[in-house]
Parts: sequence; structure tokens; C-alpha cells
Amino acid sequence: MVKHVVLFKLKETLTTEEKNEIMVNFKKAIEALPLHIDFIRHIHVGININCSEKWDICLESLFDTLDDVKAYSVHPAHVSAAGIIKEAKADRSCVDFEV
Repeated sequence: MVKHVVLFKLKETLTTEEKNEIMVNFKKAIEALPLHIDFIRHIHVGININCSEKWDICLESLFDTLDDVKAYSVHPAHVSAAGIIKEAKADRSCVDFEV
């Protein structure tokens, strides 16, 4: 199994209300992806409640293989959901590891 963890930082120029709306919409869209991508074993989006930390969003997902992670990354449903934060994103960090 492969755990795929992605951290996102949103642009500081966004208002708190804009950030919250984007984060909530992103969470809903990403967590709905198993309905469209059957090889997602688990997916969850956490919204950081500690504003003194760098990252705003943590996406944690589980796949059988790294090839599944790669297929997920280009799947049209994922590309659409990721588009929600595309213009609002200031930074992104990712790690994929075996569990």
C-alpha cells in the first residue's frame, strides 16, 4: 500500500472568508472522489486549525500502488477537484511512502 500525503499553503492575499470557502469546497470535492475513482482506498482532507503553522490543508490518501497514485493524479475527476485551489495555492509539498 502507498500513502499519498499532500500539504497546501494558500496565498496570503486571500481573505479568511475566501480561504475558508476554498478549503471547504476542496475538501468536499476531494472526499467525493472515491465515487468516481474506484482504486482510491482511503482519502481525507484536513483543514488546519492552527494558524501559526505554515500549511493550510493536508490531503491524506491510500492506494494499492504508486502506479495508482500516478493514475489518480491525472484522472479527470481529480484534475477538476484540484482546480478548486489551483489559483489560490501558494505552495505544495508531497510525500508518497509504503505502509
